[in-house]
Amino acid sequence: TGDYTCTCTGTTIKVTGGPATCTNDECTAMPAPCGTGQTCNDPDTAANKLHDFTCTCDNDMSVKKTDGPATCTKDECSTNPCGNGQDCNDANKSPSSTGDYTCTCTGTTIKVTGGPATCTNDECTATPAPCGTGQTCNDPDTAANKLHDFTCTCDNDMSVKKVEQCLLLVGLVRPVMTLTLRPTSSTTSPAPVTMTCL
Repeated sequence: TGDYTCTCTGTTIKVTGGPATCTNDECTAMPAPCGTGQTCNDPDTAANKLHDFTCTCDNDMSVKKTDGPATCTKDECSTNPCGNGQDCNDANKSPSSTGDYTCTCTGTTIKVTGGPATCTNDECTATPAPCGTGQTCNDPDTAANKLHDFTCTCDNDMSVKKVEQCLLLVGLVRPVMTLTLRPTSSTTSPAPVTMTCL
């Protein structure tokens, strides 16, 4: 007596002298059938019910696959880590890839990987100084994509802000300064020209 065997139907699971445990949760297998960043669910753990487990992406429950790992993606830009005024790009959307997104100041080539870029550009701090000597430079908008908006003002006459106005002073005042014409657009304006107000 006691030498009988119980075999789970449709499987090789058997026990001698008593009932076998006819369950097989495929999600408990090692290595894990779904891998990292995914949740495994075996709806029927009967020993003869195989390949029915489902892998669901943790970051997107709508993405799932039966009998194997799902193709999960994780776009770090979806949470707007760069903030306003910057373009975000996450080239590698694998769930295991983090901190590799880039933030680029809109309309510029200024970029930083893994965090917001510093999107300021005070044109008055450029070297050489854009206005030259005897003049005060003012950049009203230091956003990185706001270029060619700085103003040069003559130190001895705050009303003189443009070369055209300076030319009106020829013959009226003594030599006081030199103004440098700097193009507002490198594609449409001539090269810088230096002239003296008389």
